[in-house]
Amino acid sequence: MGIGGCIGLLAVGAILTFAVDWHIAGINLDLVGLIMMIVGIIGLATYVSILKRRRTQPPSPGAPVVDVEEHRY
Repeated sequence: MGIGGCIGLLAVGAILTFAVDWHIAGINLDLVGLIMMIVGIIGLATYVSILKRRRTQPPSPGAPVVDVEEHRY
């Protein structure tokens, strides 16, 4: 699920929670909307953390390796 799917879940969940006043027997639309918003937030946080890890690049193979040695006397 990408950023668009997470934002879509947040939007639909907010609409169900705050803007809809339907009453369906056996279904609490406020709770369904809250669950959708929570899943959207968790998905968005997960996607952003994975994307952040992918952007971190390891040093190139030709980069000099700095080796620091401590001498205590």
